[in-house]
Amino acid sequence: MATILVTNDDGYAAPGILALAEAMTSLGDVQVCAPYTNQSASGHKITLWQDIRYHRCTISAGIETLAVEGSPADCIALALLGLVEKKPDIVVSGINRGENMSQDLTYSGTVTAALEGAIHGLPAVAFSLARADANCLDDYALAAQAAKHIVGQALARGLPPLTILNVNVPAVACAEELRGIRVTRQGVRDYRDKLLHVGEGLVRVGGEPPTGDTDELGTDLWAVHRDYISVSPVHLDMTAHSIMADLAAWDLQVG
Repeated sequence: MATILVTNDDGYAAPGILALAEAMTSLGDVQVCAPYTNQSASGHKITLWQDIRYHRCTISAGIETLAVEGSPADCIALALLGLVEKKPDIVVSGINRGENMSQDLTYSGTVTAALEGAIHGLPAVAFSLARADANCLDDYALAAQAAKHIVGQALARGLPPLTILNVNVPAVACAEELRGIRVTRQGVRDYRDKLLHVGEGLVRVGGEPPTGDTDELGTDLWAVHRDYISVSPVHLDMTAHSIMADLAAWDLQVG
């Protein structure tokens, strides 16, 4: 039976991780190592050369849970360095409250936790639900069902090295409204952030929610907008291979 390491970025007490952990119990032994507090949009932050406190707690009967006062990537790194009892076979992150598509991946603690698993040589899958108002366990039921199916496939088939799956589930009311699953590529967001001055020497980032091209066939934005589950393979190699030949023609001699 597989050993499954579960994390998230919304915090260990969030309903999404409880739904995910309980769904994973039918696939194997589940260990949870998740942030003690909400770490949304923390990116791939790693804590080095500082003490990190953790707490043993319970989110569901029979599920070992460690709540770490650190980032999602910290949780995975610490777990895989020996903080959890058993070495996992796969890392599963989520279920995030709100989608993680296109350039969101670089900000997302949910996705970067999965990437940390890939760095350590494990297959990993990140799950997000395209609902900002998902606040109770029932809201995540369909996404948890999808997670069970997709993680089962990942365990059976494996993933290439340094590769994760980024899964986004649309905000449909019931399974009957779901149109299916599509393998997708990253789309392109249009961020509409604004700098807000809120006091002397005090600012914050505000603005309108991001938009994006939902008409470009085959992207994550296209799929979720049309009530498909989006499954995007993501690789840690961020090299822009398409411009390497052009870049080699630059005059890059120094001195």
